[in-house]
Amino acid sequence: MKITIESSRLVKPNYNNGNAPSTNHHFRLSAFDKITYNIHFTNIYTFNPPTLISNIAIEEGLSKVLAEYREFAGRLGEDPDNGNSVIFLNDQGVRFIETTVDSKLEHVLPSKPTKEIESMYPSLYNVGEVAQVQLTRFTCGSLVLAFTSHHFVADGHSTSNFLVAWGLATRGIAIDPIPLRTRDILFKPREPPVIQYDHHKTEYMKNQCTIKTCGNKSNGEEEEIVTHKVHFTINFINKLRAKASAGVPKPYSRFATTLGHLWRVITKARGLDGDETTQIRISVNGRMRMDPKVPNKYYGNLVLWAFPRSKVRDLINRPLSYAVELIHDAVAKLL
Repeated sequence: MKITIESSRLVKPNYNNGNAPSTNHHFRLSAFDKITYNIHFTNIYTFNPPTLISNIAIEEGLSKVLAEYREFAGRLGEDPDNGNSVIFLNDQGVRFIETTVDSKLEHVLPSKPTKEIESMYPSLYNVGEVAQVQLTRFTCGSLVLAFTSHHFVADGHSTSNFLVAWGLATRGIAIDPIPLRTRDILFKPREPPVIQYDHHKTEYMKNQCTIKTCGNKSNGEEEEIVTHKVHFTINFINKLRAKASAGVPKPYSRFATTLGHLWRVITKARGLDGDETTQIRISVNGRMRMDPKVPNKYYGNLVLWAFPRSKVRDLINRPLSYAVELIHDAVAKLL
């Protein structure tokens, strides 16, 4: 497979009303922004032919939606006055890359992660832009759209809202949802600080990153991550769910059931000592779990973490329902 870069440029917000906002403002990252991963992550979407929407239309839609989701067109940095991590709303733009491939999409996908797949999205390391887009056209008429963005700016829920709004703007439909951009108001630090709970020893990992101290490693220092794709049939999951939910008033979710099963079999495969403690970390959308609730259109990071824990011996020897109940209870405590 030969991939050719046709163009690479910056796409900036398009303010149709002519009232362009100031580019001298910045937002301070909230506690939820700073506690997340200091990485760029990728969403990849494939479209079979006919793909009637042109690259130009997709670019114009992106320019329109960036007028509402300005953070993606900004830059991460530090406030020169106090050193706080911030998002500069400078409208410098999103990197927009157009590429072509000399083969059909079916010859590349579906597949496990390969160098060919990696070439369909922009680099995730040492990136200055907050967000990047890559469009890849195939000889069969198929299109692959890749969107990368920095996790400090938005979580998966916010990014999904953005992608939906971008699709609407590309088709000439009113942008919805309009993001609620109030991270600097909703989660403004108290002055002077009031420390009531030791969150770092309870909810969060130690040695958290800042924009300068970690992330974006490209020198071989990052930990090796093994990706393994597993397909569970609906029938298999339904049997697991029925087994785990026997005797409970309300059946456990498919997510909790499948995760409980994976937790047990992976723990068993690792050959850990029975007295060791094993845990998993679950990311949970915190918008509807806050008090007061935060609207789903909130733009930023608002992920809560649940940490089910168990002795290895109990997890392996007790029935599946034990693991699933631990997961259910850990998430329920976030309410």
